[in-house]
Amino acid sequence: MITLSPELFRRLDEAPDAEFYAEPRFVTHIDDAAIAAVTQLYREYLPPGGAILDLMSSWISHLPPEIAYREVVGIGMNQDELAANPRLRTGLVWDLNQTTRLPFDDERFDGAAICVSVDYLTRPVEVFRECGRVMRQGAPLVITFSNRCFPTKVIAAWRILDDRGHQELVARYFNEAGNWNDVEMLDRSPGLDGDPIYAVIGRSAGNPGGLR
Repeated sequence: MITLSPELFRRLDEAPDAEFYAEPRFVTHIDDAAIAAVTQLYREYLPPGGAILDLMSSWISHLPPEIAYREVVGIGMNQDELAANPRLRTGLVWDLNQTTRLPFDDERFDGAAICVSVDYLTRPVEVFRECGRVMRQGAPLVITFSNRCFPTKVIAAWRILDDRGHQELVARYFNEAGNWNDVEMLDRSPGLDGDPIYAVIGRSAGNPGGLR
């Protein structure tokens, strides 16, 4: 089992992330088939009518267009991208690598997602623990990722592991956070010719013992 040493969370580019994300990028980072696979996962796991937290959000959330949610709150790195996202009721600029503490009350959300961005987290266990705090017991956190990235900004562990290793690493984050149950690892890759899609999903155990 890999040891989560500090060296594994270093990046080639350690300049402030706010500088890297200062200019908006109105592009998708996976192809249409992979996006459809992400949307289907959301359709299966995120509860209709619920309050949804879209972490590391952008100008598009890939949520099922036919499903209404009570609210969708996004946190991301670029205000222009968040403002352009039609699914967000609220969009907050928030650098999780600087401030892992989320600005929400306990048990606020019914589900959450991180799409193709978990590989950029330098303090992922703290972030996952915070996600568990702000989610109701049993609420799912859906983590999806592919094999694309900004190579200078991903953590060292991501660069040295293969696809299966990435899944096991994200599952480790859930387990180390200490407030997640029923962790699943899924391969939802749509085909051999397109972008692969992998998912790791956990369900919040609430905030036992006042975990922080």
